[in-house]
Amino acid sequence: MSQNKNLQKLIIAGAGPGDPELITLKTLRCLREAEVIITDRLVSDEILEKYANKTALILHAGKQRFKESSTPQHIINELLVEYALQGKKVLRLKGGDVSIFSNLLDELQALNKFNIPYEIIPGITAACGAAAYAGIPLTARNHANSVRFLTLHQPGLIKLDYWKELAKTEDTLVFYMSGDNSDELADNLIRYGAETDRHMAVIEQATTPMQTVSCYSLKEFTGRIQKRSFISPTIIIVGKVAALHEEFRWNSNSESNEPYFKPIKKTKEQEERA
Repeated sequence: MSQNKNLQKLIIAGAGPGDPELITLKTLRCLREAEVIITDRLVSDEILEKYANKTALILHAGKQRFKESSTPQHIINELLVEYALQGKKVLRLKGGDVSIFSNLLDELQALNKFNIPYEIIPGITAACGAAAYAGIPLTARNHANSVRFLTLHQPGLIKLDYWKELAKTEDTLVFYMSGDNSDELADNLIRYGAETDRHMAVIEQATTPMQTVSCYSLKEFTGRIQKRSFISPTIIIVGKVAALHEEFRWNSNSESNEPYFKPIKKTKEQEERA
């Protein structure tokens, strides 16, 4: 790779969980200045259409579970390095916040390898956006002393002792990327000692016009006769605070089951680099 000695600072920024108005002013400025934007799937199209530099090259480098057209991380790293070394103003745009369940570390390591300067701009994480738009205060007094961000993307990675701890804790538990494993989550919490009246809120497509919140006790969730798939992205909140949704909800559920974020498709550039 040829290197331009006048390297621009590469920006890695969070776009928020869906609602385009949740983007920060700093990221908005970077969108208007960027020459190359490498974006995740979970970034609102409205953000790119309204705020991105009209002459910018926009590269979609998203991931989606079970989709072969997901962009491998090494390809994303290569794109970042390639355009940065050309001296371009590159913006790496991620859904939610850049440091919560993203591959930020991989990208930083790739940039450091080539001595590419960078700046990290935080965004509203999906957990905070989902909780706010569902009327659920994550650390409400007398309900929870702390909150944990977890994922059930690979259930087998959670050890027996930790399941027992999760079942007994008074902490608010927020699970990312866990919609497909929600039944296993509820079953395991009960199996390892959770009270069956403990509440669980499932928030689909949080902060978007398609948001839907379903609130259950663990007993109700495991006893459902008609089980359904939840639309990605899904955030699951478990704990006493989840029960507050019914009292403090301010946002109506969507009547549509359409996905807000478009399914990913393999681009010509992805095929060439594969």
